[in-house]
Amino acid sequence: MTGFSPFQSQRNDRSQPSLLKSIKDISQYHAAVGNFETVLDIEDNVAGIPALIAGRRTLFVAAGTVNAYVDLSGFSDNDLTLAADGKSVTVRLPEPVLDKPNLDHDRSYVFSQDRGVVDRIADAMEAPQQAEFFKLAETKLTSAAEESSLREQAVENTRTMLTGMFGSLGIQATFL
Repeated sequence: MTGFSPFQSQRNDRSQPSLLKSIKDISQYHAAVGNFETVLDIEDNVAGIPALIAGRRTLFVAAGTVNAYVDLSGFSDNDLTLAADGKSVTVRLPEPVLDKPNLDHDRSYVFSQDRGVVDRIADAMEAPQQAEFFKLAETKLTSAAEESSLREQAVENTRTMLTGMFGSLGIQATFL
């Protein structure tokens, strides 16, 4: 049995419905997605004051994805050449592009935080902001994606998709 509480709160959602503002046509083949994770180890010190009194060290775990896509809208006559007999095609693919990282807020969190006395008092007055950690995590995930084989995988997957598509039409695809 649940007891009555005069201090029980109730939430009413009076939000307006979401509104579709626009739709944009794209000509991108999203060919690969990389799942990344990084641990940020950030230490803020105050010069001349021991960390016990002022300063903080934060371990922040950030997880997210980066999409690799090939923009097919820029195909020109020189990039797609059909043989005279119509049985083969030569394709020059555009370079794959990496999207901005998409951080997963449910899997990104402060793992540990050591704070000096002054920082603990300040945090009690105002909640610490984590936006700086998310921005730094995006930078780190972008670098990791750049250094990964994500672009190569996007090229391979795009070639496989186009080979299958042309093959279903009885056309053999060759890539430059």
